[in-house]
Amino acid sequence: MGPRPPRPAGGRRPRGRVVREDPHRINDRIYGVPEVRVVGDDIEQGIYPIEQALKMAEEKGLDLVEISASADPPVCRIIEYKKFLYDLKKKQKEIKAKQAVIEMKEIRFGPNTDEHDLNFKLKHARRFLEEGHKVKAFVFFKGRTIVFKERGEILLLKFAQELEDIGVVESMPKLEGKRMMMYLIPKKKK
Repeated sequence: MGPRPPRPAGGRRPRGRVVREDPHRINDRIYGVPEVRVVGDDIEQGIYPIEQALKMAEEKGLDLVEISASADPPVCRIIEYKKFLYDLKKKQKEIKAKQAVIEMKEIRFGPNTDEHDLNFKLKHARRFLEEGHKVKAFVFFKGRTIVFKERGEILLLKFAQELEDIGVVESMPKLEGKRMMMYLIPKKKK
């Protein structure tokens, strides 16, 4: 290996400047189209030559923003570009906030869970379902307790029966390795 190239003055290597490109074509970046469909507030909507559309936007002190490039002719709006981007981000934030996040909550039993523990876990599962979460209930068989598979299934079915007023069984109890699992989802509110 040869000697390392000398560092530039100042001791740091030059870094490329990251230029973020706008998601929309605006003003003079709209090219290659003879005419555009212009929309906007206080504007007579219609199809105009690109030069006239740019002039209209300039007269109002606003930007010509390409909204739909795939349309024939492309749709452009006369609007203040920064305000347009702000409104777009705001809408996306609202949509994201409205999307419900469903969490999976787990409730674990042993095959010999007694009545008091079952009631305690039922109370938690009820709260989870009321909050709109999915519940994964499972019986964990440790060592030789695997011989009590029937007890585990009965326990899970009893659990589901107690919660049938607010929850629906998504999948019946099934054994996977040392666990017997069942999934409950909240009932749709009318």
